[in-house]
Amino acid sequence: MMTDTYKIGRLGKTHGVKGELSFHFTDDVFDRIDADYVFVETDGLLVPFFFEEYRFKSEETAIVKFEGIDNANRAAEFTGCDVYFPRDLANNGDNELSWAEIVGFSIVDANNGNIIGEVKRVDLTTINTLFELMSPAGESLLIPANDDFITDIDRQARRITMTLPEGLLDL
Repeated sequence: MMTDTYKIGRLGKTHGVKGELSFHFTDDVFDRIDADYVFVETDGLLVPFFFEEYRFKSEETAIVKFEGIDNANRAAEFTGCDVYFPRDLANNGDNELSWAEIVGFSIVDANNGNIIGEVKRVDLTTINTLFELMSPAGESLLIPANDDFITDIDRQARRITMTLPEGLLDL
């Protein structure tokens, strides 16, 4: 189920002839957890793929070899597929969430309990990190992802409660 996972990257082109693929990841999950498998989205379904081996090529790229994929033609079938990771395995006991894990969380106004919106994306391109939300009314909103505004994080409910400065949502 998609809500039990979150997107951590995408498979790129094949690497060599033995079935290896480049994997461009957007989450630091491999710095925190030893993973045996990931889910690859194929034809709208999340299919578990077990690592035979992987090695890091850079901060954002790894070369991966999945069990059962033993040649470049078979590996090429997965080029461009999104890769997901199980939320329960990513929960390493502390309350730290990666930016990728937050996508899909609801942002709730601490003052009135109303849902401000659902996190569609986290924008890290500006000086201040922003949550890009879709409001219940279908409007796109940007709010600062500032620790000072966050009053509670409920991982199970996938909800972040925030106390926002008055008038921020009116901008």
